[in-house]
Amino acid sequence: MLTCLLPFATRFFRNIRGNVAIIFALSLIPVVFLAGMALDFSSAIQKRAFLNAAADAAALAAVTPKMASQAIAIAQGVAQNVFDGEALTVQGLSYNAPQINIVQNGLVRTATVSYTAASSNAFAGVLSMPSWPISGSSTATSSYSPNINFYMLLDNSPSMDIAATTAGINTMVANTKAQGGCAFACHESNPSADNLGNPGGVDNYQLAINLNVVTRIENMATATQSLMTTAATTATATNSTYQMAIYTFNSSGTNTIQTLTGNMTTAAAAAGTINVLKVYDNNWLTKTNQNNDTDTNFETAMSAMNTLMPNPGSGLLGNPPQEVLFLVTDGVDDEVNVSCSQQLSGTRCQQPFDTTWCTKIKARGIFIAVLYTEYLPLPTNSLYNSWIAPFQNNIGPNMESCASPGLFFQVTTDGDITAAMQTLFQEAISSARLSQ
Repeated sequence: MLTCLLPFATRFFRNIRGNVAIIFALSLIPVVFLAGMALDFSSAIQKRAFLNAAADAAALAAVTPKMASQAIAIAQGVAQNVFDGEALTVQGLSYNAPQINIVQNGLVRTATVSYTAASSNAFAGVLSMPSWPISGSSTATSSYSPNINFYMLLDNSPSMDIAATTAGINTMVANTKAQGGCAFACHESNPSADNLGNPGGVDNYQLAINLNVVTRIENMATATQSLMTTAATTATATNSTYQMAIYTFNSSGTNTIQTLTGNMTTAAAAAGTINVLKVYDNNWLTKTNQNNDTDTNFETAMSAMNTLMPNPGSGLLGNPPQEVLFLVTDGVDDEVNVSCSQQLSGTRCQQPFDTTWCTKIKARGIFIAVLYTEYLPLPTNSLYNSWIAPFQNNIGPNMESCASPGLFFQVTTDGDITAAMQTLFQEAISSARLSQ
């Protein structure tokens, strides 16, 4: 009997035609498991990418320029709404409220949005895993331009009414030979007293107009008007608030051209009225005030600005604005002073101005931007040769010492005052931003 069954058993074990079905049946379980896991994992990865984008958007929303003026709690609420608005559109997803951390460090705001979520699995029964955990975070940082008040202090003393170009200077000198050659377009109400020798008896101011000679102070007025347009455009671009005040100075104190305003159109119109100091005649400020032409008093003007300008704030988040004093001058003091390095007749003094007030103002946290319109060497002028030439090389360095670091700019004859003023303005904004 066993002998009969032995060939049958041998053939059974040697037959492999049914193995494929058995192997397939045995491998089907892990294949289904792996396929389900792959699909659910792929879905979770896609949802994580979507939530990462939502976290990016939320973090960025918290540090936009618009948010710079808002409290941190408001920025957190905005970030939460942005994240929820994106996350709620995702099917098969549950998530916890994101953790939103916002840090304000001066003018720099950093927002971090972190989340945890669960992606529902389509093959939960196969995997014995109802959801796939996912998480992520995003960080955004932004620095802001602060709100700034600019106080323009512009020298309108007679020395600022020199011809603005070399050609203009040569024209003025050639047409004032009776005066020994004068490049200054001094404005006088009683020019006949000085026997200027100008056609029609006009003063040098009118002579310059008649000769189509543009003066430095005219360029300064035009540059100031142009700066108002730039300030308005920049404020809009940076979501900042800029205010401008414009003052001139000469023999004493300051003269108000425009009180502090955020209306740059108004400020520009006011800047158009800037003009040189009008004196009575040589050595006389008015008919009854013989001041020996002491028409440039820096100390009184700087003292007045120190009183006028408030203590600065950070310029952000409801704090007071930062403060910038914008000084434009040729840098030569000409006043009554008994302690003087260059004493002229009587008590008249000409010298580089005393920077003591610069130090005091900067110590309060106020920036000082200085545009030095170079005091032009005038070898044809005897007064220059006697009193200015000895300290000519000290004027520029003295002006630079008044300025805050990086906020000094010098423009020479034939130089573009408008471009120089624009450059210094942008530097002042950058310095204000980096100071916090």
